[in-house]
Amino acid sequence: LIFLSFLDFRFFRVQSGVVLGLYFISVVLLIFVVVSHVTFRGIAAWIRVGDVFIQPVEIAKLALVILLAKFFSKRHIEIYRVRHLIISGVYVLIPTALVILQPDLGSALVLVAIWGSIVVFSGMRIRHIAILSLASVLIMVFAWSFLLAPYQKARITSFVDPYRDPKGAGYQMIQSMIAVGSGGVWGKGLGYGSQSHLNFLPEAETDFVFAAFAEEWGFVGVSVMLFAFFVFFARVVWIGMKSSDSFSRLYTLGFTAFIFSQAFVHIGMNMGVMPITGITLPFVSYGGSSLVSILAGVGILQNIRINSRKHIEEREF
Repeated sequence: LIFLSFLDFRFFRVQSGVVLGLYFISVVLLIFVVVSHVTFRGIAAWIRVGDVFIQPVEIAKLALVILLAKFFSKRHIEIYRVRHLIISGVYVLIPTALVILQPDLGSALVLVAIWGSIVVFSGMRIRHIAILSLASVLIMVFAWSFLLAPYQKARITSFVDPYRDPKGAGYQMIQSMIAVGSGGVWGKGLGYGSQSHLNFLPEAETDFVFAAFAEEWGFVGVSVMLFAFFVFFARVVWIGMKSSDSFSRLYTLGFTAFIFSQAFVHIGMNMGVMPITGITLPFVSYGGSSLVSILAGVGILQNIRINSRKHIEEREF
C-alpha cells in the first residue's frame, strides 16, 4: 500500500508492457493452479509455497481492473466500435474460465462484475450493452450445463430451500442464517459466538466471517460495518469524480466494482438471500492474498488522489 501510494499512477497508464505483464502472469498462475490440482478448503485455487498459500485469482482481479482501465481510456473516442467490446471480453473471459475450472464461482462473478461496470460506464452504446447482457445470459446457461461442478449446482439449488438437505448442501446456509439471527440487536459479545466457536459455522474466518461478526456484534455492529463500507465507496467515487483523466476515473470505477461486488455477494450468501459461492469479505476476512491485492489497489487510489490534488492546486495557481 505504501509503495504504490508513492508510485505515480500514470506509470500504469503509460507502461503497457508492465500492465500486460501483470495480467499474463496472473493468467499463467491460474493455469498452473488448474493443472497442479493443489486443493485447499476443497478448491484447487491456491499455489503452495512452503507453508504459505497464494491465491492467483486475487492478483487477476486487480490486474483486470488496471488493464481494462488502461484499455478503455486509450479508446474513449472510438469506444462505440464492437471490436473493443470483443477484445475486452476476451481479457475477462480467459481468467474467468480458468477460475470456474478451479472451481471458484464467487471470484468468477467478481471478474465479470469488474468488466461489466467498466464497459457500461466507459460510454458503450445501449445496443452493445444489450448484446452484452444477452451474451452474459448465454454464458451463464453454458456454465450451468457444462462448467459448474455438481457441488456448485447443489449450492445454488439449495439456496431456494436449504432445509431440503439440512445436513448436506443446505448445511452451511442454515448455520449461517442461525448465526446472523442469533446475534440480535447487540450481539453475544466478542468471543461468545456459539455458532463459530463451537464449529457449527464452517469457515467462520473467511467465507462466513460476516455471519460470525453478526453473531458477536449484532445489528448495531453490522450497521457500523455497512456504514464504513458506504463511506469507503463514497470516498472512492469522490476521488474518481475529481480525477483529471479517463484512466483514473475508470480505475476507481473498476476498483469500486471489485470491492462492492465481492462484499455484496459475501453478505448476501451469509444472510441466505444469495447462493453460496465461497468468497471473502474485503478488509474483514482472514486471507493474505485477498488483503494484499486490496491494499495494493487502495495504494493506487491514494496516489490518484494525491496527484489529483496537485493538479487542482497547479490549475488554481
